[in-house]
Amino acid sequence: MSDLAHVLVLAGGLSYEREVSIRSGRRVSEVLRAAGVVVETRDTDATLVPAVLADPPDAVFVTLHGGAGEDGAIRSVLELLNVPYVGATPDACRVAYDKPTAKAVVRSWGLNTPDSISLPKETFHDLGATAVLARIVDRLGLPLFVKPSRGGSALGASIVRSAEELPAAMVGCFAYGDTVLIEKYIAGVEVAVSVMDLGDGPVALPPVEIVPDSGVYDYAARYTAGHTEFFAPARLSPEDAEACAAMAVTAHAALGLRDISRTDLIVDETGRPYFLEVNVAPGMTETSLLPMAAEAAGRDLGSLCKGLLELAARRG
Repeated sequence: MSDLAHVLVLAGGLSYEREVSIRSGRRVSEVLRAAGVVVETRDTDATLVPAVLADPPDAVFVTLHGGAGEDGAIRSVLELLNVPYVGATPDACRVAYDKPTAKAVVRSWGLNTPDSISLPKETFHDLGATAVLARIVDRLGLPLFVKPSRGGSALGASIVRSAEELPAAMVGCFAYGDTVLIEKYIAGVEVAVSVMDLGDGPVALPPVEIVPDSGVYDYAARYTAGHTEFFAPARLSPEDAEACAAMAVTAHAALGLRDISRTDLIVDETGRPYFLEVNVAPGMTETSLLPMAAEAAGRDLGSLCKGLLELAARRG
């Protein structure tokens, strides 16, 4: 018997990823209703707390991307309201959302991750951007991958193939955050592995291979139908697919995540996977990777989402 009589889906927010969040929330609400769940969808505005206090939901499904949706803030508020929710705790979110911190944690668990350096904008201002960027190129080599230390959807991210391209990439990155993560670029197969735990331990769904038409999996490639080709399951050898799945499950455990996550990796030409980042609120849109993985596994997305909500409701 289901523990669910009233479910709340949170979508929207004020991050750069608001429109994607709205699409994720709409998709989750649709599949839950198809699974027979009564769903209410709300934005995170001044009406949220009074509404929850007046009519507490049995559980909340957070489909907020970026900002408060993934840095633990909204989950902290839900805990203040004594409302159970799907996903990682606030503390785990804070660690996972900060990409340099997440990389350090998974590296301590023995996972491969590209060499990198992370610096705030002030460092380049105080010490001189030209001198610092030159040392970064000397240390990490070329090409490089530049992205904000927080946030998602590839906003502010770019590949740098020459030293002359690096300053412009930094400007683009700082438009979305005050700290930059500069990684050694690893050429290979881009793969996303979703992890779900319905109460019996974390299990990896089939890896999804990402082949953007432009060669770069940027915002347009992620959310515009037809701009990227996906293979679910990924075109990997059984051994490489197993290694990717193991890396995602290990990252999920290392970062203390719960219920659901998605790990992004690169598999180089030797079959060696590299951890790039993890997402505690994976996209759920029509072009998102977790729904593709669920379909490849022969699992109904509505049933999976319902199961996660039931698990959260039982946690209280």
